[in-house]
Amino acid sequence: MAGVAQPGVAAGSAEYEEVLGCLSSLITQRVRADTGNRGDQWELMAKYLQILELEEPIAKLKVVHVAGTKGKGSTCTFAESILRSCGFRTGLFTSPHLMNVRERFRLDGLDISEEKFVRYFWWCWNKLKDSTGGDIPMPAYFRFLALLAFKIFSDEKQVDVAVLEVGLGGRYDATNVVKAPVVCGISSLGYDHMEILGNTLGEIAGEKAGILKKGVPAYTVPQPEEAMSVLKHRASELGVPLQVVQPLDPHQLGDQPLGLHGEHQYMNAGLAVALVNTWLQRQGHFNILHAKHSITLPDQFIKGLSSACLQGRAQIVPDPEMLSKDSSSLIFYLDGAHSPESMEICARWFSCVTKKDGEQPGSLDQPHFGSNSRKILLFNCMSVRDPQRLLPCLLATCAQNGLQFDHALFVPNQSQYNKLGSHASPPSERVQIDLSWQLSLQRVWEGLLHSNKGSNGANPSTASSVFESLPLAIKWLRETAQQNQSTSFQVLVTGSLHLVGDVLRLLKN
Repeated sequence: MAGVAQPGVAAGSAEYEEVLGCLSSLITQRVRADTGNRGDQWELMAKYLQILELEEPIAKLKVVHVAGTKGKGSTCTFAESILRSCGFRTGLFTSPHLMNVRERFRLDGLDISEEKFVRYFWWCWNKLKDSTGGDIPMPAYFRFLALLAFKIFSDEKQVDVAVLEVGLGGRYDATNVVKAPVVCGISSLGYDHMEILGNTLGEIAGEKAGILKKGVPAYTVPQPEEAMSVLKHRASELGVPLQVVQPLDPHQLGDQPLGLHGEHQYMNAGLAVALVNTWLQRQGHFNILHAKHSITLPDQFIKGLSSACLQGRAQIVPDPEMLSKDSSSLIFYLDGAHSPESMEICARWFSCVTKKDGEQPGSLDQPHFGSNSRKILLFNCMSVRDPQRLLPCLLATCAQNGLQFDHALFVPNQSQYNKLGSHASPPSERVQIDLSWQLSLQRVWEGLLHSNKGSNGANPSTASSVFESLPLAIKWLRETAQQNQSTSFQVLVTGSLHLVGDVLRLLKN
């Protein structure tokens, strides 16, 4: 696939591409274990902090620290947006990135510039290269990025508050080197990364509760009892009152909608408001705090919540190529759901926004379609996920909401094969792409259709396709839409944030 950018590669300098190559070298086959989330060589983080002289700078950061299974990225996004609207200079560290690694480091709501990113990268890289080797290896990918975030946020003197999203778990996450955050939050918990965090909600909650600190206020949302009891026990051991936050009341926003779509976002917004209120209080900014007698939130809070933006979560993107042909008949609905719980939320959102009665004519966020529409699923998930838990949840929730898919497309992520050659290359130079995983996803899907006795109205033998690459699937969608201009094609892209990022990159290009 000549000419297709590597994941995270921006059109920029050769030096920037060299930086991305160095970063890629930190990705290992044992990437999940190497992140340290099992505690593997956790003590190395202290060594890295010493090498980079980051212990004191980190201690000075005014941190909001958020863990969770679902909604932690949205909660961080809401919190950062509110704090920025309140006039504070913000740093936001999230993961994963969708199109460019610089998305993980946001200063005042904007991705860090290429120039700054390169400068900070080489400073950290060279210091670590000079001091590692033997018993102290170079940090793995996520650990390096977390260290880089700490360097950026501590050196950028204008950063008043750093909002940190836990990468995976909590106890042994690279962000958990922060010993004294201002406030901690734990979003909704569920079954994810079980190969690392444990097989029960209690075990998973125990790992997430690892970010709680003595003397640091802690908030969570309503949780299953098994998880909540573990969180409360850990908070009790630390002498910290764990406060349970309820979903934000839409009336508190006046007539403004949340910037992130979906009913579930009111829960994340409620957690973000609680975290920000406590951060403001502990930093002495009582003048901005939400007055308890007020029906609505302060204007700064409403502005922050309504302007929050997070790519790849409940995002609607009309195909630019079709728009250039004066046709909006191909619309992509992107959501990086990859757990059963988030898949259910994604299915409810897609069902809601594509229902004719729930759409607003002329709205860019919710394009208005007539009754002649086709629902297409574009899906992939990582092999560590269980499609027998994801796809039934998606299909059943859509069916409960009156939505049936007309076709399902299964593809490898574009980023998976970005170095394997092009379809334009001579056959001798092409690398055979392994589609065994995508074919297994298709079998699961068709098995579900058979077990439902074809209740979606499609012939199970023709209701799905496997494509060798994502560009070929996009090409097929565009050609099909072009040939059927009286029909609107509504494509749900889900199962993997990597897939969502790859689709966004292709549409942008």
